[in-house]
Amino acid sequence: MKINWGTGLVIGMVLFIGFIMFFVIKISTDSNYGYDLVTEEYYKKEMVYQQEIDAEENSKTLNGAITGEKTDGGWMLTFPENLDYSKITGTVFLYRPSNQKLDFQIPLELLNKNLLIPDERLVAGRWNTIVKWNYDGKDFLYKNEIVY
Repeated sequence: MKINWGTGLVIGMVLFIGFIMFFVIKISTDSNYGYDLVTEEYYKKEMVYQQEIDAEENSKTLNGAITGEKTDGGWMLTFPENLDYSKITGTVFLYRPSNQKLDFQIPLELLNKNLLIPDERLVAGRWNTIVKWNYDGKDFLYKNEIVY
């Protein structure tokens, strides 16, 4: 049986469409390719974005900034030395862009200028750190991407 060019073209198109459909179905059903959204309530978060901008600007007016470094015990956040640590309240939120199940939040309770995030809570890889804190009635915000 001889196949003319029209039939060959149709067969080629059907094979190509089948090839593409195979990968679409494979990627949409395989759990290895599932990625979480960075934030669940995107529109709700956008409504308070100006407050975040103001808090970041307040952070820039401080004498010194929050710094972070990897230590043997975990990730150490160091606050500016000229603050009264008993007046600082807030939260530290660490989220993993690749896996929402690893996200966690801890309350900000300082006894000195350092806050240690324990090593057992952190998995190696990229983390986004967000420290929202209040000092003397002013809101402050610190954001940083770390590779642990």
